[in-house]
Amino acid sequence: MKQLSFFLLLFSTVQFAIGQTVTGNISDSQGLPIPSVNIIEKGTTNGVVADFDGNYTITVSENATLIFSYVGYNTREIEVNGQSNLNVILLEGVGLDEIVLVGSRNPNRTSLDTSVPVDILDVAEIASNTGKVEVNEILQYAAPSFNASKQSGSDGADHVVPASLRGLGPDQTLVLINGKRRHQSSLVNIFGTRGRGNSGTDLNAIPASAIKRIEVLRDGASAQYGSDAIAGVINIVLKDDTEGFSGGVTYGAYSTAIGDGWEEETGETLYNVEGKNRLDGKNKNYDGETIKLDLNYGVDIGNNGGYINFTTELLSKDNTLRPGFSWRKGYGSAGVEGFNFMVNTAIPIGNKTEVYAFGGRNFRDTDAYAFSRDSFEDGDNRSVPSLYPDGFTPRITSNITDVSVSAGVKHEMSNGWTLDFNNTYGKNDFHYYIKDSNNASMKDASPVDFDAGGHYLSQNTTGVNFNKYFEEAASGLSIAFGLEYRTENFGIFAGEIESYALYDENGVVLTNPSTQNVATDSNGDALPGGSQGFPGYSPDNEVDRSRTNYGIYIDSEINITDDFLVGGALRFENYSDFGSSFNFKLASRYKLLDDALAFRGSISTGFRAPSLAQIYYNLIFTNIVAGESIPSLLSANNSTVTKAFGIEDLKEENAFNASLGFTFNKNGFTATIDGYLINVDDRIILTDNFTDQAILGPLNVDAAQFFANGVDTQTTGLDIVLTYKMSLGAASNLSFGLIGNLNNLEIKNINTPEFEGSSMTDEEAQLTFFSPFSQAYLEAAAPDYKFGLNIGYSISKFNIHTSLTQFSEVQLQDFQWVDSPPTTFAEADALKAVATDTYEHRLVVDLSLGYKFTENLNLTVGANNLFNTYPSPQFDGWSDQGGLADSVQMGSDGRYIFTRLGFGF
Repeated sequence: MKQLSFFLLLFSTVQFAIGQTVTGNISDSQGLPIPSVNIIEKGTTNGVVADFDGNYTITVSENATLIFSYVGYNTREIEVNGQSNLNVILLEGVGLDEIVLVGSRNPNRTSLDTSVPVDILDVAEIASNTGKVEVNEILQYAAPSFNASKQSGSDGADHVVPASLRGLGPDQTLVLINGKRRHQSSLVNIFGTRGRGNSGTDLNAIPASAIKRIEVLRDGASAQYGSDAIAGVINIVLKDDTEGFSGGVTYGAYSTAIGDGWEEETGETLYNVEGKNRLDGKNKNYDGETIKLDLNYGVDIGNNGGYINFTTELLSKDNTLRPGFSWRKGYGSAGVEGFNFMVNTAIPIGNKTEVYAFGGRNFRDTDAYAFSRDSFEDGDNRSVPSLYPDGFTPRITSNITDVSVSAGVKHEMSNGWTLDFNNTYGKNDFHYYIKDSNNASMKDASPVDFDAGGHYLSQNTTGVNFNKYFEEAASGLSIAFGLEYRTENFGIFAGEIESYALYDENGVVLTNPSTQNVATDSNGDALPGGSQGFPGYSPDNEVDRSRTNYGIYIDSEINITDDFLVGGALRFENYSDFGSSFNFKLASRYKLLDDALAFRGSISTGFRAPSLAQIYYNLIFTNIVAGESIPSLLSANNSTVTKAFGIEDLKEENAFNASLGFTFNKNGFTATIDGYLINVDDRIILTDNFTDQAILGPLNVDAAQFFANGVDTQTTGLDIVLTYKMSLGAASNLSFGLIGNLNNLEIKNINTPEFEGSSMTDEEAQLTFFSPFSQAYLEAAAPDYKFGLNIGYSISKFNIHTSLTQFSEVQLQDFQWVDSPPTTFAEADALKAVATDTYEHRLVVDLSLGYKFTENLNLTVGANNLFNTYPSPQFDGWSDQGGLADSVQMGSDGRYIFTRLGFGF
């Protein structure tokens, strides 16, 4: 070590002895200092960061060129030419390809300079050019391996869209806000949807108009950031503008025309075909009308770089209705009435200290249709004849509230280390209200609206981080270390008694089946209890569980030479409910061709802790069998029913990540191509329904599902991002961008437990534990490929943007697997031949036109999915979500026409 220290000292002494020291101040166009600007000597990794007053000092070679960069300002390159004092003015601009916050704690790292792939997305530009109003929509078409489409008929997933990165689960991508951990949704996806058994982060709870940029780290990062970062990290950077008011009004609607011939080909009546037979009784050419008003206000605080930025957003979106069968008249995406508020602020205190805070509140009132119920005359006793003589379609509505607040202090100590102390709190509350429904066992006394209860999740993270950049070590050394302490709390709260209870023949809640008789219909058949569409949570479902964990990490990067970078990270975490995990990461990058070409790669281990929802979530449905009350349930992982099946306590998922790729940047053309391999062992899945009475009978349970560490998977793929920008004249610019992802997820092993005492054969046990029906949802988390070509052209006050997105074929297994589950592999093979729904590859075209009236007033009109493309239809009536097409690829809403007026003053 002494020899290495001497070598580094000697290297630094020789390097700077032949150079010179430059000092100066950096300010904006109004003369205000800009803190934390990055100053790098061109062609090297020698760099410093300006202090809170914009002052800097750097020792450089004699003929050096300095690069001054800061996010939100145009980058400047200035030759030193022997000057010892150099004051610089930076003009405001986008500069999104500059310093990134995620993937590296090195303060001098840019998106093309990292050892792992990072996408930088200008959310404001994308939102104004495409009319997309939610974060999931923006990422779906802007990030190569991100996939999300609106669900239908999937209960909670209709309201919180499950999203995936690199084809993994919604809970295997970590979300940060300004570099700090964001809380997850309390919803766990349990029905026919991608991400079954997962709890993800609700990205749509973050107002798009509050976002400055999004950084997408497409690489495993558990060793750097902890649990959930197996697939990567999405870091949302909030606006810090101080230019006064800006905002926009967006209006759009979806076309209801879906093409001719579908009704004739099915041989039966379809609902909501080109506006006919709609639930609202109206024939419409357009539905899903969307209105969004967003306002942003930023102002300086003091005269030393402090700011506060406010965002408020109103969103109103109607339901869409698309072709469905008689048992699914309400197929379409949910309606939303939402209000968002977000604030982001930072206040320097003196020259070395900054206090910062950000957070907000999101409220959404959502409305989605459940599966339809036939009339009593048609043989469905779930309908009360006096209330719904023709049957009914229940509506699952919800009030979703997200609150978050993060506050901290950054301080530059006298020894050059930077301290960041932070506390972040967030909570998601999900409350169900069921409308246009009934409790059949109550007969004529049944209400039609129900408070069905709900669930919540809160998370508090306290962290302290230390960071320092040693410019004199080799060609630059960055060291960061810190610790975090996190608490989480998950709960389920009961709804009103009518939403879950079963009533007897006298209209009294049935509590003792030996002395009470369940209410029956005119045919003598037992009437079901609870609210139809979604049964309420009962007091037996209620839970209130918490846990804690702490993590310790060290993260470092060293530029061994100007061209050769090596980085590494180590992290230890301990959870109060399942134990500890230790992970590492190694990454490297090597530059060639005068820094134009660089090769990069990484290997790492990762983990994801089981969520509290996966451990404690439970649902109970009541049936009457032989005069006894027999529950059917989704059993909590810690219950006696789960243990009776031999399913063990949930443990962490373990991952191994490897990536290899290159970057190229020259003359306006940039390219990043990265291949990846992700092995995940003990992935948590939701099993299919067990009905084995050899085990369930003594437990008074008719059917049961479980969360289990059920499968091992391997994901391989390739991410491609190509961009080219060119100037065609003083007021004319042309840009091209191609994003692409090739992805393949393979189930390597199904970890079927030994079901002791079960009457099931080995084949039946494996098919019941995780059937091909469930496997298809896991494998179809992302298409086999997705490519997007984005073209932009601007001249004077006009601009035009077009996007062509090609989705691959997707295969799912339909509802026949649930209706008639196979018990042998031979039966499964026969069923797979008829139950496979193939959705053919599709091309989607978006187009927008813009005109800038003044510097602060612009208008954009356009169409997303211009040619009204839908997933290919399934005519057999067995699609899992009940429509002619499940919600895959681009979703099932069709063409969206929009206009947006942007303004500022």
